[in-house]
Amino acid sequence: MKSKGGITNRVARRDYFILETVEAGLELRGAEVKSLRSGKASLAESFAKVEGNEIFLYKMHINPYEYSNKDLDPIRPRKLLLHRKEIDYLINNASQKGLALVPLRVYFKMGYAKVELALGKGKKQYDKREAIKRREADRAMARAKRFKR
Repeated sequence: MKSKGGITNRVARRDYFILETVEAGLELRGAEVKSLRSGKASLAESFAKVEGNEIFLYKMHINPYEYSNKDLDPIRPRKLLLHRKEIDYLINNASQKGLALVPLRVYFKMGYAKVELALGKGKKQYDKREAIKRREADRAMARAKRFKR
């Protein structure tokens, strides 16, 4: 989904408790930048994974730029650019049981593509139902306040 702030991963906040976020650079090739700027990308099933001493983003789909003559795989793994201390911190925390590295959004900052990467703990089904009940109760209270005036 494209929003004013870039491409967002809407299901991430539904499926995970977000514990902490980190901003990472995104290594792109060729016309992927133009395609990303036009909003032709998806973070729907994407995730980050540690390989060795580096972190890669998997299953982020960037549609090929229509005017480009190079064929790049739209779902190829993309390297995330972080400082060594940030990588070590994420490796140590992501290795804990039940924690995952989840991309929340992709945006541009001063001309560079950035990924907001979150350390998240997976929600159980009953957690999701509880969040839905809480959200509906909040909406009902707001609606009651509006009509009470």
